[in-house]
Amino acid sequence: MDYMDSNKIGQRIENKLIHALGRTISEATNDEIYKAAAECIRDDIMISWADSRKRVQEQGVKKLYYMSAEFLMGRAFSNNLINQGLYEAYREAFWEMGLDFDKITDEENDAGLGNGGLGRLAACFLDSLSTMELPVLGCGIRYEYGMFRQKIVDGTQIEMEDDWLRDGNVWEIERPELSVEVHFNGTIQENWTENGLKIEHKDYNTVIAVPYDVPIIGYKTKTPATLRLWSARSKRRFDFHSFNEGIYDKAMADQTFAEAISKVLYPSDDHMQGKMLRLKQFYFLASATMQSMIKRHKAVFDDLNSLPEHVVIQINETHPALAMPELMRILMDEEDFGWDEAYGMVKKIFHYTNHTIMTEAMECWDENMFRLLLPRIYQIICAINEKYCQKLSVYYSKEEEKIAQMAVIGNNEIRMANLCVALCRRINGVSNLHADILKTRIFKGSYQIFPQKYLAITNGITHRRWLALANQGLYHLVREYVKGDILKDYRLFEQILPYKDDKEFCKKYEKVKRNNKIRFAKYIKEKQGIEVNPESIFDVHCKRLHEYKRQLLKCLHIIYIYQKIKKDPTCITTPITFIFAAKAAPGYARAKEIIRLIHSIQEMVNKDPDMDGKIQVVFVENYCVSVAEILIPAADISEQISTAGMEASGTGNMKFMMNGALTIGTMDGANIEIAERVGQENIFIFGDSAEGNYNKKMYHTYNPGIIFENHPGIRDVCNCLIEGNLLRYGNRKYSEIYQNLLFGEYGEADPYYILADFPSYIETYEKVYHLYVDHKDEWIKKAIVNTAKSGYFSSDRTIEQYNEKIWNLKPVK
Repeated sequence: MDYMDSNKIGQRIENKLIHALGRTISEATNDEIYKAAAECIRDDIMISWADSRKRVQEQGVKKLYYMSAEFLMGRAFSNNLINQGLYEAYREAFWEMGLDFDKITDEENDAGLGNGGLGRLAACFLDSLSTMELPVLGCGIRYEYGMFRQKIVDGTQIEMEDDWLRDGNVWEIERPELSVEVHFNGTIQENWTENGLKIEHKDYNTVIAVPYDVPIIGYKTKTPATLRLWSARSKRRFDFHSFNEGIYDKAMADQTFAEAISKVLYPSDDHMQGKMLRLKQFYFLASATMQSMIKRHKAVFDDLNSLPEHVVIQINETHPALAMPELMRILMDEEDFGWDEAYGMVKKIFHYTNHTIMTEAMECWDENMFRLLLPRIYQIICAINEKYCQKLSVYYSKEEEKIAQMAVIGNNEIRMANLCVALCRRINGVSNLHADILKTRIFKGSYQIFPQKYLAITNGITHRRWLALANQGLYHLVREYVKGDILKDYRLFEQILPYKDDKEFCKKYEKVKRNNKIRFAKYIKEKQGIEVNPESIFDVHCKRLHEYKRQLLKCLHIIYIYQKIKKDPTCITTPITFIFAAKAAPGYARAKEIIRLIHSIQEMVNKDPDMDGKIQVVFVENYCVSVAEILIPAADISEQISTAGMEASGTGNMKFMMNGALTIGTMDGANIEIAERVGQENIFIFGDSAEGNYNKKMYHTYNPGIIFENHPGIRDVCNCLIEGNLLRYGNRKYSEIYQNLLFGEYGEADPYYILADFPSYIETYEKVYHLYVDHKDEWIKKAIVNTAKSGYFSSDRTIEQYNEKIWNLKPVK
């Protein structure tokens, strides 16, 4: 559609306003103009979307079902324009109509369907799959309130509803005709007939799953992906009789039970009701998707025996894992398949991406709760577990403890990761290091028996959004110097590399970064009333708040610099702005305490006149995709400081490097591969290795007390948590954090080894700072190298590898 001129676009928008809303341009609000323009864009997408679905069906090609509890899509308006090749034309059309393009696009709410890297990865994958013309249905839940909207009050995170659907969602299409029933609770009755055993599920509660489809277009594609989001509704939405008798709670009870399922992403699970709701959510997604898949296959291909030839399913983390026993239930109880047939089919179709080695993220469900809520699925999982343990006993005949650890059911828990390992055909880590940890530690017993199952596919990001949309200045600069269409071919990034020695290019590159910093300064002033100096170094730590991501290490480092300035005001000659952006899970007390600490440090630093023109601390509220698109291009320093061995991959590190920030980080996740690509001289690595951290854990060799005693500067920083200026300015003690740093919990030293890596971090940061201050030309060259080498981390490359090694999809002709 890139032939369309701005005049025609303006006419279309005006016509849409008149016919849909009865408004003229001069009368319409920004929201009305946004919706009219979005509908024009959507009209064009609908044509290719409908056509591609028809072609997929006619050609009978294999289709990917990508199942994920999160799809952190961000805003669609501008991204769709980039991918259609219409971004500049629409900007010009808005200008000609006297409209502010940025203000109009700001009317769109971020789709609140994810929490962090897991959901953002899923969004990038849909973009890349569509760009490569590969047929895919992304399957998730249409969370009415998403994660939460973060508000900071007196330094404390307050969670507020993220009502992202309050103004509707112009991009989605409701498909009530494709609704299915999902059943919970009840009893299972076994009936022997002349045709064998028949299972009947009785006295269950019914929830209706209603699909909403969203087209996701890749770059200049003819095969848009489909994101199918399931919304929960009651089968009996309203009890009219009870209502007329004045029993209003009873009248709405069914509706409340059902619709809670798709209200909120990750409801707090620090109580049994929250755990049960999460289990309902994940089964709801699994059941609705499997029923829908079976219905489509029967309608198009008739014979269910051909399912493995036409369908491949990727489970993004363990949340959708119940799709496997659910598919077996459908095949056996509704389609008359035998156990072996159903079991064999599942093992051909499903594949599992693991995203974490953190124990608390390895989902386990209470066995009694599971049995009550999903009685038939429980029976099937029991049988799967028995069959799996029999197989394991052949290899580990005298190692009962090992078999018990690998079992799907154990210690009154049902273990989702072990279910995936038992049934999935391929299991992949999301970086080389992560895959090695899965093989040698997390799933070692399985890997020794089935090594062919395991592989590494490093994550990626879509450079359409994270370069062309988020960093227009850099995109236009790159486009001047690169031959070919870099948005179609990520390999063209390498053409940038020789220009690191071109003075004119370096000057333009530096100007782009400065403009991005000015843009962020304007944003934070408008949104939070905070003034930042765009001439300062922007040092950014933005990601989900978790102890292993070590926002706390950065906090301690800021205190260290603060104390250093108090002793020697000349130690900082170029000011630094330390920027945090993070949400903590509502039930994660320690993470929320770290947010309070950040704000206490912010008060201490920003209110102390000695720090004026030296350092500043900023916390960006309500971090989301659209905020990241402004913040990441402005960053000079990218903080990737997780405890080595704990970050599976990371994708923020890739976004920062693409946008010209230099990384200070541990040898963790994809940082290792970034270092391999850019060279050790173009990244700043500190701290112990994953192996070193593992040995500290295994042999209990970590003693933070020794570091505390031997490093006076570190001792002063730790003591600041419970006394001194932090208490005076921040008005709060952090005794629990202090205790945990020095003594750990339950007799275990701090498992994130913050003080262990602190001396190395201080030393490395000194090198980072002095390079920026004393050798700015060299800094810019290194930044250009990072941009030039970021093409490898495009999600297009990631999808190529998934398709080659796992899916074997064919492009739609």
